Amino acid sequence: MGSTAHIRNTTHGRRHRRSMPAALLLAAALAVTGCTAGSDGGEGGKAAADRAEGPASGDQDNGGGKAGKGDQGAGNSGTSAARKASDPAGTHIIRTATLSVRVKDVQSALDTARKAAEDAGGVVGDESTDRDASGRERSRITLRVPQDAYADVLDELSGTGKLVSRKAKAKDVTDEVVDVESRVKTQRASVARVRDLMDDATKLADVVTLEDELSTRQAELDSLLARRASLEDRTTLSTITLSLSQPSPPVKKAEKDDDTGVGDALAGGWGAFVTFLRWVAVVIGAALPFLALGALLVLLWRLLRSRLPGADRRRIPWPAAPAHAPATIPTPTPAPGTGEGPDTGEKAPKSP
Repeated sequence: MGSTAHIRNTTHGRRHRRSMPAALLLAAALAVTGCTAGSDGGEGGKAAADRAEGPASGDQDNGGGKAGKGDQGAGNSGTSAARKASDPAGTHIIRTATLSVRVKDVQSALDTARKAAEDAGGVVGDESTDRDASGRERSRITLRVPQDAYADVLDELSGTGKLVSRKAKAKDVTDEVVDVESRVKTQRASVARVRDLMDDATKLADVVTLEDELSTRQAELDSLLARRASLEDRTTLSTITLSLSQPSPPVKKAEKDDDTGVGDALAGGWGAFVTFLRWVAVVIGAALPFLALGALLVLLWRLLRSRLPGADRRRIPWPAAPAHAPATIPTPTPAPGTGEGPDTGEKAPKSP
């Protein structure tokens, strides 16, 4: 019995001693990984360079030599060399180009462009074809070709017709690729440490905390992996956007004839006459609605006037003025005592 109790106490003590370092290890790991994740956001590229320089620095320290401030230039060159050593492909460049070419046959030029991209090991992307207001056919196609065949495909597409414009861009993303790669490695190590802690955790609270931390760090790792895949795709395959269009039809120039004949005069007069008739028709057409409205108003006015009371009365003629009588000369009246009477044609008797 005594030996059994001793074994139980010993086992319990071992478990207690194992749980204490596990808790301390959990807290320390979370603190260290948190600081590591925070520092990766701003100095991922520097961390990658420092890790690349680590072995070289160790060799120098083992030899007994320390780098001073005067060796800063050598350190910078070592950083560049470390970046190139960690990047087997050398520099990472995103190349894009835009071409505008005029061709007689748009469909034939499209077939040539597709074949050039496929022969180079590339792929055909977006494509659109339509016609402009003049009826000319035009097309736009996007091609993805490997970096090695980029220049050859670009020259081949430029020679399919008359080159209108050509623009090529190159963006160096080597530092960004190195930074993302470094952060991916750091984040993977962080996720692995959290998984190890979950394997050693015995308390439910520790397991829940570690699961939350693992989910957060796994999401960050997935985001970095997606970013790295995008950079790898854009630096591996170049993008060429090709615009094809038909040329404008040639304009025929009219032959000049300085000699003016009777036919030209008749043609000019007939043209002026036709133009005059056209303008007359336009004026009549413009005035016709107003004339129709005026005729309708006159008709309505006559109808209303005929219906007014007293409209049938005829005008009474004014009486004719009387004819003027011939003017008569008044007979003079004789003065009294003169014995002269009115002139009747008879003479008065003489007194004795």
